[in-house]
Amino acid sequence: MSNPPYDEMHARDGNARESYRRYAQWLGQQPAAHLAQKRAEADALFHRVGITFAVYGQEEGTERLIPFDVVPRVLPWDEWQRLERGLAQRVRALNAFIHDIYHDQRILEADVVPAEPVLCNSQYRPEMQGLDVPGGIYAHIAGIDIVRDDTGEFRVLEDNLRVPSGISYMLENRKMMMRLFPELFAAHRIAPIDHYPDILLDDLRGVAPTGVADPTVVLLTAGAHNSAYFEHAFLAQQMGIELVEGQDLFVRDEAVLMRTTRGPRRVDVIYRRIDDDFLDPLVFRPDSMLGVPGLLTAYRAGRVTIANAIGTGIADDKSIYPYVPAMIRFYLAEEPIIDNVPTWVLRRAEDRDYVLAHLENLVVKEVHGAGGYGMLIGPAATRAELEAFRARIRANPERYIAQPTLALSTCPTFVAAGLAPRHIDLRPFVLSGRSVTIVPGGLTRVALTEGSLIVNSSQGGGTKDTWVLEA
Repeated sequence: MSNPPYDEMHARDGNARESYRRYAQWLGQQPAAHLAQKRAEADALFHRVGITFAVYGQEEGTERLIPFDVVPRVLPWDEWQRLERGLAQRVRALNAFIHDIYHDQRILEADVVPAEPVLCNSQYRPEMQGLDVPGGIYAHIAGIDIVRDDTGEFRVLEDNLRVPSGISYMLENRKMMMRLFPELFAAHRIAPIDHYPDILLDDLRGVAPTGVADPTVVLLTAGAHNSAYFEHAFLAQQMGIELVEGQDLFVRDEAVLMRTTRGPRRVDVIYRRIDDDFLDPLVFRPDSMLGVPGLLTAYRAGRVTIANAIGTGIADDKSIYPYVPAMIRFYLAEEPIIDNVPTWVLRRAEDRDYVLAHLENLVVKEVHGAGGYGMLIGPAATRAELEAFRARIRANPERYIAQPTLALSTCPTFVAAGLAPRHIDLRPFVLSGRSVTIVPGGLTRVALTEGSLIVNSSQGGGTKDTWVLEA
């Protein structure tokens, strides 16, 4: 890579950027032992609260704390405003796309998006064809992964529209920083984020079926064994709604009812945190014990709202991602405010030829993959790994996309050896209701291993608090 990664805190001349100036001055006065003590306090508090995440493939056990870094990521107000406009634009276009492909399919007829990767995709749900959802909103909650390239330009790396996670860690990170460093919040005008659960609940109530004046909202979880169960319980508690599993619900007369100690109670909105496949064993996976038999019948009858909508996953599949800028132009007649990372679509012969010839310099991803799994990072791969991946691409090119190996921006991070740069990304959470709302900031994820570009919590990444400085 020709250029060094963009340093979030320091300009090229080594001086702190304006947004970090006051914080960098404070940080320079802190002994390493003080920061280590604060990090230990954070770990102890998080452990007491039970903020854990499943890490797959680790022998010592599946549950552990998500490492929390005490050095925040700071964004100035003008940068945030541009991000906010770009995120809202993108999610509006994605919602329009999902509505379109389940109705008139104008974008497919115009050949702006090819039909085959949509209609033959496992995330495309024919059951949703012709079904109108309240407000035309499919992705009520979206987590859009943003990275910064070596020029400092923000780009969208990935769209998460099925069951995006990380919201609770964003909120808990802020609470932790305010507890550990109250003096920093007195010295900076940091935009608040604690109203997120209120906005989410208001949006969910706002998409209740027609005629329901006082809707009952529940959060549907797969249960305590799920890797994000802490978040499910946390959000239900914060919104003051019931946390339910499939066995707590049943369908009668095309309505969804919840079992309670006072008898059955009608449910109007389900904030689901389980995938489509497990929602209704009568329609999707018959072996699912997590869902509610007959749920799709109630949904199609307009007696219950599901957020995010069934079939939303088609728009966050990596084979669809390259076409989102074209969706923005098609549906909104606007130019994208935040562009994609340059992407090669390997179903195209010319893209495939280029990628096979330059594999050692690229990142290759499975279009249905998630969490950093099933991908190749060319510069870090052995010759044998490169050859094995070449064979996979040649056998099933439609299963892959490729991107440049981005020098993700870095932020100083407190590690065992002291402060050191580590690569980061950002997942802001976009809420769609009567309007599109984004609380200022999001979840900053950090690759804790030196040189690593993989920030996913499921593969050992950590998190930081994200500050947006009010103007």
